[in-house]
Amino acid sequence: MSKLATIYGGSGFVGRYIAKRLADEGWRVRVAVRRPNEAIHVKTYGVPGQVEPVLCNIRNDDSVRVAMSGADAVVNCVGTFDKSGKNNFNAVQHVGAESIARIASEESVDCMVHISAIGADLNSESVYCKTKAMGEIAVTGHFPDAVILRPSVIFGPEDGFFNRFASMARFGPILPIVGADSRFQPVYVDNVAEAAVRGATGEAEPGTYELGGPEVRSFRALVNEMLAVIRRRRLVLNIPFRVASVMGFFMELAQTSSFGFISAMITRDQVASLRSDTVVGENSRGLRELGIQPVAIGTVLPDYLWRFRPAGQYEAIKESAKNLRA
Repeated sequence: MSKLATIYGGSGFVGRYIAKRLADEGWRVRVAVRRPNEAIHVKTYGVPGQVEPVLCNIRNDDSVRVAMSGADAVVNCVGTFDKSGKNNFNAVQHVGAESIARIASEESVDCMVHISAIGADLNSESVYCKTKAMGEIAVTGHFPDAVILRPSVIFGPEDGFFNRFASMARFGPILPIVGADSRFQPVYVDNVAEAAVRGATGEAEPGTYELGGPEVRSFRALVNEMLAVIRRRRLVLNIPFRVASVMGFFMELAQTSSFGFISAMITRDQVASLRSDTVVGENSRGLRELGIQPVAIGTVLPDYLWRFRPAGQYEAIKESAKNLRA
């Protein structure tokens, strides 16, 4: 019988790519999510019955154990940007990660992969980054041979980075950002998935890997590249950190008072995390050590950002017509 992998959060942005790659390699895949009825799309990643969504809440040990039953490998992709509520930073990224690792050890799972983030640091001003670090420590405490992946900002068709700012660029001549000079090293989502599969199949040595693409760019430079792809001219306006923190406070207040109906565009925790660069450390293991060729931003962005161009899919035709008239 083919091997079985349980992917916690396997229907999300990164998890779905991991599920697809494992299915392509002949694994049976169990996608553990809170709402299986909203994860039906994962079934198409393999032959009938090969990839199945199952109910799981990582805050419940019994739920985690049932989803893991019989698994040869476990991948934890669960993360959150919500600092409040039941599924907050600590509950998901620390306590939840610890539960998965502890139960994986108790169930004698062969391999475990944990998706963290560059910037994970116990001394960070950002609670997001701090709980990521706490999660890593908890995971290795229970499962010393785990493979921990720390990606920089992840890009791809379903990303929440380039898609978000491309959408914002459709309205008005100014595009505000926070931390314009902060540096990022964007990594392609399928590169992250490939790294996770190397860990799940036992091909990667245990330990921590920081994942970044071939280019290190400032936030402003990345936004300008995105604007070039979507054929829009906008003034990229940097908002000072102090001003952004005040804005974050009032946006969080509006979100709380509206019971979540109004979503905060920026939070104080996000502002804190933007104060630091998100790039691969000089002496860190990464994609190269995993034998993975990183994909450049420019080779992928046009494939999914074309819909934000003024004429959408017809923009190229309009440009060709202008050349003919000239």
